[in-house]
Amino acid sequence: MAHLGLWKLGCEHWQGEADPIQLKEEGNKYFQASDYERAAESYTKAMKLNKDRALQAVLYRNRAACFLKKEEYAKAASDASRAIDINSSDIKALYRRSQALEKLGKLDQAFKDAQKCATMEPRNKNFQETLRRLGADIQEKLRIQFSTDMRVQKMFEILLDENSEKEKRERAANNLIVLGREEAGAERIFQNNGVSLLLQLIETKNTELVLAAVRTLSGMCTGHKARATAILHYLGIDSICMWMSVDNEEISLAVCNLLQTITDCLLGQGKEEHHGKEESLVLDTKKDLKMITMRLLDMLVSKNVSGQGRDRALNLLNKNIPRKDPKDHDNSRTTFVIDNGLKKILKVVGQIPEMPGCLPLTENTQLTASILLNKLYDDLRCDPERDNYRVICEEYIKSKIDPQNMDKTLHAIQMVSGVLQGPFDLGNKLLGMKGVMEMMVALCGSEREIDQLVAVEALIHASTKLSRATFIISNGITLLKEIYKKTKNEKIKIRALVGLCKLGSAGGTDYGLRQFAEGSTEKLARQCRKWLCNTSIDARTRKWAVEGLAYLTLDADVKDDFVEDEQALQAMFELAKTSDKTILYSVASALVNCTNSYDTKELVPELVQLAKFSKQHVPEEHPKDKKDFVVKRVKRLLKAGVVSALACMVKADSAILTDQSKELIARCLLGCWALIPLAVEGTDVGKIKASHALAKIAAISNPDIAFPGERVYEVVRPLVSLLNTERDGLQNYEALLGLTNFSGRSDKLRMKIVKEGALPDIENYMFENHDQLRQAATECMCNLVVSKEVQERFVADGNDRLKLVVLLCGEDDEKVQKAAAGALAMLTAAQKKLCSKMTEVTTQWLEILQRLCLHDNMEVQHRGLVIAFNLISASKELAKKLVESELLEILTFVGKQEDDPKKQHVINAARDCLTKCMDYGLIKPLSRA
Repeated sequence: MAHLGLWKLGCEHWQGEADPIQLKEEGNKYFQASDYERAAESYTKAMKLNKDRALQAVLYRNRAACFLKKEEYAKAASDASRAIDINSSDIKALYRRSQALEKLGKLDQAFKDAQKCATMEPRNKNFQETLRRLGADIQEKLRIQFSTDMRVQKMFEILLDENSEKEKRERAANNLIVLGREEAGAERIFQNNGVSLLLQLIETKNTELVLAAVRTLSGMCTGHKARATAILHYLGIDSICMWMSVDNEEISLAVCNLLQTITDCLLGQGKEEHHGKEESLVLDTKKDLKMITMRLLDMLVSKNVSGQGRDRALNLLNKNIPRKDPKDHDNSRTTFVIDNGLKKILKVVGQIPEMPGCLPLTENTQLTASILLNKLYDDLRCDPERDNYRVICEEYIKSKIDPQNMDKTLHAIQMVSGVLQGPFDLGNKLLGMKGVMEMMVALCGSEREIDQLVAVEALIHASTKLSRATFIISNGITLLKEIYKKTKNEKIKIRALVGLCKLGSAGGTDYGLRQFAEGSTEKLARQCRKWLCNTSIDARTRKWAVEGLAYLTLDADVKDDFVEDEQALQAMFELAKTSDKTILYSVASALVNCTNSYDTKELVPELVQLAKFSKQHVPEEHPKDKKDFVVKRVKRLLKAGVVSALACMVKADSAILTDQSKELIARCLLGCWALIPLAVEGTDVGKIKASHALAKIAAISNPDIAFPGERVYEVVRPLVSLLNTERDGLQNYEALLGLTNFSGRSDKLRMKIVKEGALPDIENYMFENHDQLRQAATECMCNLVVSKEVQERFVADGNDRLKLVVLLCGEDDEKVQKAAAGALAMLTAAQKKLCSKMTEVTTQWLEILQRLCLHDNMEVQHRGLVIAFNLISASKELAKKLVESELLEILTFVGKQEDDPKKQHVINAARDCLTKCMDYGLIKPLSRA
């Protein structure tokens, strides 16, 4: 009995363990229930426990079927291969591998497996059909490859032939760029010695050919790590950096984009996912990334690099070195740059353009380097890392300070000035180094103008640090005043003035500024405006005048006088269009001050009374900072063209438009919110003016920036109020543009426009004789028809809305045609009822549709073909109508054209129409010519 008890216990233990056969059966059940994830898990568990080779082959084969269903084709092919390794005649495994290889694009290998299956079971119709299909696909692939290879070869022949016509070369260059952006085209170029030929194009040094080659290489690298790595190694990072160093903005930018694309691939960013595509190689990218980083750092201090090339290198480092996500604990790229390149970045910020031997720089180079210093410092994770950063800076700056060599010392002070524009905390510590502050003040008293120039700029940047401001005010103000009065050099004079302005506002209040300036702020501001308007002074110097105004406009009297000076405003707006970070920031700061868009602390009445009782100073609101004055200033700025200036600033390059500048621009636009209540309350004239001002902003700005949050919905009503015949054409036009902008943002905004009763007014303007009004109204309607509620109004009986849109498609005005065709394409795609209704609203519908499908403008033509497709898809009867008309010839003519990347979307739309007609059995398949 005891032995029996033990046997039972052992039996129970055995039943508790997983059994491979049971797990296989469990997997089969999951598979039949279409739960492929669990099925694969069961087969995997069974594999780990199984020791039988025949069963192992079945398990691999079954798991391959799961991966096929999950569209994980690389894994499916791998598992099927393992099954075949065990049993080479496993027909199911062979067929599954064939299916996986087909999806992976390896048609020749898939054909071989299918051929083996057909040999084993010659009567299996499935295998025979697969063989026929794969054979046809292989032939088509070879034909396309041959055709693409011939096209690539022909393009290179034209481009490398110096005697080719200019037009032919331009067309070949553009076609090559387009081909390089397509996966199939990029692969054919790569496989046919294309990289070598592209290198030949670069070596011609012809700008157009170099640009075409570099942009083609960028397209070939996009989203393909293996190809990007191969191209990087073939071209060589030294050559790429050399091309980026040239003094040609277009070429330098194109090469920078190429290197960014390669870097994105190596970092695994911006990669497109394709089901079934596997990495052919496991690549270690760290070595390549380190090599790129080292070369970029070398570019910073090379005299052979142009100013633009240096900017590109700095921008690439700014973008790719600091962590994107603070949650990512790996900041090794940052620490690597600090250890190997911090001194090189400091050398750039320490350059003095006015001194001989200066590296080639642009207006943005040193500020971009300061931004990089700041980003690297912010990316450090602990005090030891920050201490290391500080020590490197201190040691390098100390090595440059030499009382016997003023030129060397001048570079050290310039470095401190550059760091002060970067990591603030570190800049403060560097100011505390022995002798630095004293040297800055001493240089102000030097006879050499270059010493004064560098020292004044350093004092300006140092005065931002309030902990140092007291020392500077007590030691530097007298010198700055002396320099301002005595120097005849405008560059020094204007900087000294800005230094005085900045030091005066060091307390951050209007009161502090007045205490310092002793009532002379208006005088200083007038001098700044005078310099600003003097176009004979270089832009780099005039920007200091803007910076001075950025501080002086904290004074309410100054800001009021400034907005009255239209010439000064225009000059400032013109400077805002230049590619300079500092100017953008200073212009935005001045505008924030003028519109009172800065944060203000609300005074608690009880605390105010308490302060007065204890005889403490209580800051009072200046009369000119009250609402009425602010609104007047906003109106003056609008009249002067502030909206256009802000729009230009918003569109500036991302490397120029810093986050701080973006915030200030948003605050400026926020200042325009004062117009919203004015647009709905007050006199009729006042409401119209305020509504028109809002329309101007809405027409040309991003609503998310101009009217963030719920504010945007409050703007709709003032815009709609301008849609009546009593308003002038410009007000009508800009209101329509604003509503068009809004209606393209969200369905909620579209609903708000409809609820405000704008639809009938917009339709009325679609009848207007004025071309621009009709165009603006039609474009607005094109955006509105995305809304289901608007679509239902078109479907409803007893209205001519659809007829109007159809007739507008037949207009001679191309822009009106484009907008109307877009609206009609969306309506017929969303509502099948409108497809049949379209044929009833006017007898001209077919003629108009044919004209659209033959239009010279590809965008209009594409929309026409989409409308045709919608009609054909709606019903066989409609399709028959179109087939029996001349439209069939048009579709055939367009569809039979050779593939062309520039108009492929048009050709494909025509082919889709023909395919649908074939599906109905209305036409027979025709081979393309």
